[in-house]
Amino acid sequence: MSGFPVRPTLALAMLVPVLMLASLTVGPAGLSPADTVAALWSGEGPAGIIARDIRLPRTLLAASIGATLGLAGAALQGLLRNPLAEPALFGAPQAAAAASSFVIAFGFVSATSMAVPLAGIAGALISIGGLIAIAGRRASLTVILLAGLALASFAGAATALILNLAPNPFIALEVAFWLLGSLEDRSSDHLFISGPFLVASWIVLMLNARAFRALTLGEDAAASLGVDLFRTRLLVVIGVAVGVGAAVAVAGSIGFVGLVAPHLVRRFAGSDPAHVMLPGALAGAVLLLTADVAVRIIPAAIELKVGVVTALIGVPFFLAMIFSERRMLEGSPS
Repeated sequence: MSGFPVRPTLALAMLVPVLMLASLTVGPAGLSPADTVAALWSGEGPAGIIARDIRLPRTLLAASIGATLGLAGAALQGLLRNPLAEPALFGAPQAAAAASSFVIAFGFVSATSMAVPLAGIAGALISIGGLIAIAGRRASLTVILLAGLALASFAGAATALILNLAPNPFIALEVAFWLLGSLEDRSSDHLFISGPFLVASWIVLMLNARAFRALTLGEDAAASLGVDLFRTRLLVVIGVAVGVGAAVAVAGSIGFVGLVAPHLVRRFAGSDPAHVMLPGALAGAVLLLTADVAVRIIPAAIELKVGVVTALIGVPFFLAMIFSERRMLEGSPS
């Protein structure tokens, strides 16, 4: 296996703050980079409110949620040894979306502005407990996946039921728009609520990076090298579910980032899953920051949802992958 891709990873790491600065400057109230830095430093006047209270939390959430989705996708692809694995496999995002939708649809938002993210995180945590209870202590990866798919299907059905039972069509439309994914009007409270869960997810997943490397040799070989397969599976599932559940609770459903980001870096990171994880996280941050800047630049009557933009980026990418794979198959000798 090739060594760790230092230069491409550093390039991605330098691109992230550039995009964060762009995110801080782009918006209806145009601020130059110099004005933005000065406003962040002083926090005074209208520019300080715009930069520090409105745009900074949104920018930090875009970077951290994008990194979480990219890292979760890379971790799952390493665990399952499947390049099509993505963070929604275990039901936590769907459970977070269902819980948040319930709070929006039935008026609990009036109690506190943080009701939606708190409900989403609670839904994700409940789904993790349900997954562990259904799968059992010594479940195989197949059983865990089936349990996750069952929970995801149930949560999806619950969300559809909530939309059907919404008190009026305007509330149903509000829920539907929230489900599309957005970072608009997010505050530092959203950052403080989701931050501990996102950071905990990063730590858990990165600590299991070496186990993914051993798993490329097969489960039997990994076990002979000292990898505790059950512990690794459980920790990765919990790490992914906690991080992605918190992301969905705050930003709604944002698809394709966790699926696309690892593929973008695999060309230079190689086949070693441990080498894909950090670049994958940085690529996820780059993707979501780019999408969030794009929704503020694209002219529209109302701001586009960032989940729509990530899907528009992801679909052509996978079509290109399909055609590339087809050309390889057609070019290979029969």
